[in-house]
Parts: sequence; structure tokens; C-alpha cells
Amino acid sequence: MQYLAPLTLDDAVDALRTAAGKARVMAGGTDLIVRAAVAGLPTVLLDLKQVPELMALQQHADGSFTVGAAVCGADIYMHPQLRRAWPGVTEAMDLIGSAQIQNRASLGGNLCNASPAADSVPALIAARARCRVIGPLGEREIQIEDVIIAPGKTCLRADEIVVSFLLPARPANSADAYLRMTPRTEMDIAVAGAAASLVLDEQGLVEHCHVALGAVSPVPLLAVSAVKVLSGTRLEEEIMSRFRRQISAACRPIDDKRGTAEYRTDVAAVLAARAVQIAYDRANQQRIDG
Repeated sequence: MQYLAPLTLDDAVDALRTAAGKARVMAGGTDLIVRAAVAGLPTVLLDLKQVPELMALQQHADGSFTVGAAVCGADIYMHPQLRRAWPGVTEAMDLIGSAQIQNRASLGGNLCNASPAADSVPALIAARARCRVIGPLGEREIQIEDVIIAPGKTCLRADEIVVSFLLPARPANSADAYLRMTPRTEMDIAVAGAAASLVLDEQGLVEHCHVALGAVSPVPLLAVSAVKVLSGTRLEEEIMSRFRRQISAACRPIDDKRGTAEYRTDVAAVLAARAVQIAYDRANQQRIDG
């Protein structure tokens, strides 16, 4: 195996092009190394932790954030401005593995591993985040929900690298949240996960809402139809009952050793409702505090 640790983005792109599809990109390695123990080492291992653009975490003047694809989970969770603006995203990243894993695992790795149960991906989708991708043919931006196209497979070309994630500026009276259910308390993958991000108007009514689900379909799912019932409400019980039914209807889970399809469907509806309520309470507190 050839190990490469490029120091610039141009060098990383060039190395990936030269490898002609035989390289594996490592933004953290917590999934890649485990897979290599089973499938064997790649011909070329491209370590991105030395590329400055992939290790930067920056808040911009307009309130948006750029998070490098290789920034580790610990740095994401411990960033005070990012935690304040996007608590659901940072909480989701903090759920991935142990303290040791947190010092290696990255948003880019979690996305490109393309697991239906990835914790950070539903949170990013609900946040309406985009990722910046670069390759020999140039740059492009992709909505997060469009990246994973099947379990273990993304829309990226073999010579493309995810450079960073863009989290938009947080509007007034808005917040997000992420919840998951695992068989064990820690260090397990989700049976179901749900993220919510919403904006309230000045009267405390839901103005905009996005909900994304994990581990209940072949790819992380943006629940477009379900959130329509929340618009213009204060999440009254009748509304939430309809919302839970819509969430259940959107699920397409599998049966496996962690849970049956029926169980995953039920849990996803409960988690989605709770995540929406947490996001609502956070946003409403902002509204009250002014």
C-alpha cells in the first residue's frame, strides 16, 4: 500500500486523479480502517488531515459556518459558536463513538461512508447544509441529501474530494435538534435517528421546518410531506399525532439484529416528534428572550 499525506488541496486532487480509482480517501479513518481489516488495504491511502482547507472551522460575518471535511468531532462539539448556532448538528457529531473516536472521526468521513445510520447526516440535511466538492473537472456544491445514493455509495466521482460543509446563517427564533435510538447506551449505530430544524414567527408559530430521518430507509431521508402539517402551529397534540403518522408512512426500514422494520418505524416517529419539540422549545426560548 502507498500512503500519501498531501499538504495542499491541489496535491490531494492530483494524487487522487493519478491513482485512477485505486485510492481510498481518509478524512478520519474510523470507518475506513475497520473496513480494511476485512476487505484488505487499498492500493493507495490518501490521508487528508494535513490539508489546511479540510481542517478549518470558520464562522463568517453573515453568521454562516464553513466546517472542513476532516475536522474531528471533538473540535466540532467544543466550538462554542457552532454549538450555540447549530446544537443539533454538534450533538449528532458528538454521538459518534468514544472519546478516542471523536478525536479522529469527521463530518466528511461520516457522510462519505454512506451508512443509512450515519448520525451527522440527518442533522446536516435538516440544517439544509451543503458540501463543497472538488476534482480535476472543477468544483461543485451539493445538498447533503443528494450525496448518498445507496448504502455505501455516494454520487461523488472517483477523483472527487469533499472539501468542506457550509452551514447557513441561523435565522432569528430558530433552532435544531437530533435524537437517536441505539441498542446500547454508547458506541453503537442507530436503530433510528431523527433531526429537526425549524423557524418560528413572532407569535411562536412554526414558519419553516425540516425533518430528516436516519436508519429507516436505504439512504437518510428528508421528510418533506410530514413537516407540512406543522406549518402555522404550536405543535398541538392533534397536529403531532398527524405528524407521527406521516413520519411512519415515510419510513422504509429493514429487519436486522438491531430491530425489526416495525420497531424502527415506530421509534422513528417518536424520535422525530421529540426532536421537533426540542427544536421548538429552543427556538421559542430565543423568541421569549428577545
